[in-house]
Amino acid sequence: MQIESQNNFSEWLCGLPKAELHLHIDGSLQAHRLLSLAKKNGIALPYSTQQQVESAYHFENLQSFLDLYYLGASVLIDESDFYHLMMDYLLKCKEQNIVHTEIMVEPQTYAPNGVSFATMMRGFSKAIEQAQQEWGQSVALILSFLRHLDEDQCLETLEEARAFRESFVAIGLASAEQDNPPIKFERLYREAHKQGYRATAHAGEEGPASFIWDCLKILNVERIDHGVRCAEDPSLVDYLVAQQVALTVCPLSNTKLCVFDEMDQHNVLDLLNKGLLVTINSDDPAYFDGYLNENFLALRKHLSLTKEQALRLVKNSFKASFLSDDAKAGFLQELSQTADAP
Repeated sequence: MQIESQNNFSEWLCGLPKAELHLHIDGSLQAHRLLSLAKKNGIALPYSTQQQVESAYHFENLQSFLDLYYLGASVLIDESDFYHLMMDYLLKCKEQNIVHTEIMVEPQTYAPNGVSFATMMRGFSKAIEQAQQEWGQSVALILSFLRHLDEDQCLETLEEARAFRESFVAIGLASAEQDNPPIKFERLYREAHKQGYRATAHAGEEGPASFIWDCLKILNVERIDHGVRCAEDPSLVDYLVAQQVALTVCPLSNTKLCVFDEMDQHNVLDLLNKGLLVTINSDDPAYFDGYLNENFLALRKHLSLTKEQALRLVKNSFKASFLSDDAKAGFLQELSQTADAP
């Protein structure tokens, strides 16, 4: 009966139109694609089979993951590589009924390998345009900066992005929180706001709850990526509820990177029940054992996620998006016509 219930939930969930707001495109690089691109581009890797790659997906912390993440990104060299990277993920969106996705793109990851901003964007744009034409996929890009680099480097990347300004809806801040507090990027965010970018930032994953406050008060972000450590500060939780600041939570990522030891310890449903605008996302799905639907199913299995809770989380994903109000309303209407939660 439990298996049947899980199967019924999975079928119902897959039928819901959903949005994903926290996805690093490099983190969707599947093992088979990693190996094929490494071979094509003559990149030496310490792995020769898909099984060897996947066996490396056991991380002690965020940094151990980032080391493998940047190694994987090194196989991306020419326009076709970026096309395939993006198209592989967008095909997953089609498969999982992710009708809108907001994808973090990090040009600073590729620059050390001699990859130009233009090469990256030509490949991504070709895949996005094809997905839009073939099945109506909705996509927004977030220009994401690496916080372990210095602010001047980030400002240079922001300047380089001017030529592609219409391709990006927002900026973000990713990579290791340790030793890289939000205040380090105050000038970057001030300049991005002047240029009309909307704003998000990673905070409260490995960093403390105070980093969430700093992102809100110093960087003036609209939503927080991860944010699960807000629970350490009740006044922050109250603020997030009152202001309906969205958190883009990534359950499988949080357990793989030891933010929580086990999924049954995760606090996302506690936060939801307190009235926070939490959403579910996959972060780096190729490395963390699952895309968006698998994150919902993990919550169903380990935290007894109900259909009513799942539906609230999916609604939140559209409400928290950077879409226009009209586009949000259209997707929410589509969702209400599809869902049949008890």
